[in-house]
Amino acid sequence: MNPTIAVLEERVAAMEGGIVGLAVASGMSAITYAIQCICTVGDNIVSTSQLYGGTYNLFAHALPNQGIETHMIANDDFAGFEAEIRTKHGVPLIVYNTVATPFLCRPIEHGAAIVVHSLTKYIGGHGTSIGGIIVDSGQFYWVANKERFPVLNQPDPSYHGVVYTNALGQLSILVAAELRHLETLVPLSTLPIHLYILTGLETLGLRMERHCENAEKLAEYLNHHLKVSWVNYAALADSPYNATCKIITSGKASGILSFGIKVSHKVDSKVAGVQFIDALQMILRLVKI
Repeated sequence: MNPTIAVLEERVAAMEGGIVGLAVASGMSAITYAIQCICTVGDNIVSTSQLYGGTYNLFAHALPNQGIETHMIANDDFAGFEAEIRTKHGVPLIVYNTVATPFLCRPIEHGAAIVVHSLTKYIGGHGTSIGGIIVDSGQFYWVANKERFPVLNQPDPSYHGVVYTNALGQLSILVAAELRHLETLVPLSTLPIHLYILTGLETLGLRMERHCENAEKLAEYLNHHLKVSWVNYAALADSPYNATCKIITSGKASGILSFGIKVSHKVDSKVAGVQFIDALQMILRLVKI
């Protein structure tokens, strides 16, 4: 165990209110490992349809090739998700908390069993490092549904027949992820990557305050602009997601927003959007956050 990586895992787990964290190579690695440690051929997962491109491709294409199917549900279809699905049906809730970060939202307090992050984004904060992390809440009892989670509850022949839940209790999923994936695939990169991420973590609170403050001012400005047709930012009072934002993130909506440009019926909105982006001088067009 690398002691610096261990410090990173402990700090993020503490911020999320979890019992343990496992640092990996990227946010996509975190998502993939978390699912592959509890799902096998023939299993199904339920996911929001509002996904980043890489995650969508994983769920819609890569996992089905491994025999794991995904059912997509609209992101605001709360009845479809059932907020208490964990206790009602014995199904773990996994939350990707990269954009909110634990500074704004602690999903475990809302019933999440596992939290995953891309450390590359807000936690790292400086665009210098790629990393991810899985945080276990320690509140989901994998042994209560043995037939549903055979990876954790049946002997693993690759490790002398160990049954992870018997040997490790609530730590079973992250140890299984480490043994089954990190030793055969890709762990978190070595120095100085995790040092950069730890440095970013130290200023997370200050940066998130500024991100939220700047994004809200920009959203308010755009919301009253004559050439803007709509603004999607949950912290706005007229947003359909504002009430949920107040409950989950205390009324703060991180640093990402979207908006539409008013066009006449003779102008294609996509063309107008491209023209607007191409005309920007101070703001750069990137495929990352």
